[in-house]
Amino acid sequence: MTAISTTAGTARSNPCVALLGGSYDPVHMGHVALGTHFSSLLHADELRVIPAGAPWQKGNLGATGQQRAEMAGLAFAGLPLPVMIDRQEIERSEHGQASYTIDTLRQVRAELGTRASIVFLMGADQLQRLATWREWQQLFEYAHICVAARPGFALNDTAVPQVVAEEFSRRLGSLESIRNTPHGLTYLAQDFAVDISATEIRAALQRGNRANPLVSPLVLDYIEQHNLYKS
Repeated sequence: MTAISTTAGTARSNPCVALLGGSYDPVHMGHVALGTHFSSLLHADELRVIPAGAPWQKGNLGATGQQRAEMAGLAFAGLPLPVMIDRQEIERSEHGQASYTIDTLRQVRAELGTRASIVFLMGADQLQRLATWREWQQLFEYAHICVAARPGFALNDTAVPQVVAEEFSRRLGSLESIRNTPHGLTYLAQDFAVDISATEIRAALQRGNRANPLVSPLVLDYIEQHNLYKS
């Protein structure tokens, strides 16, 4: 794990740590916006960015774990809050282990103790697939789950499995209660209008469009230097 920002602040006795996972293949401004948005809403003490190791629901990745972690470090550098690149999922994949969120949350909880508020962040598309995640109902034993939804999204959306919608709805809490309790609550932010596709970004890069406003210039330089995402 690598700390990339050490902005000073007054730490609460029960810290609030936001976790933002993803393949980051490549990392883009939507990732940064989502992490920044919830960190601001929650007054988080730290944002942990967790590049996936070998995400079992995705095919081959265009960049190595090391490269994706380094790109994430560049994209999230300079934010006005402490940010850490957590490489635990990459390290597990290097030992031949699959990448499951439940294992990540267990490890973070073991590190931070029982009193810290741990908040796992995701987009609405991930919520729609949540029932396929390993031990998804046990995620709430280790963290809160906050979802950034596109305008017009609702929990009764037919794309959200009923069992997920019911579990999420019964756990709905306020931002204050999430900040001040360890785990088990949910929150839906319906004012998040960023919708960026990493697949489309990779396709544009492969077509030779190497100046993409949806990707940090530092990340674009890294992609060019390492000859990534070329057809």
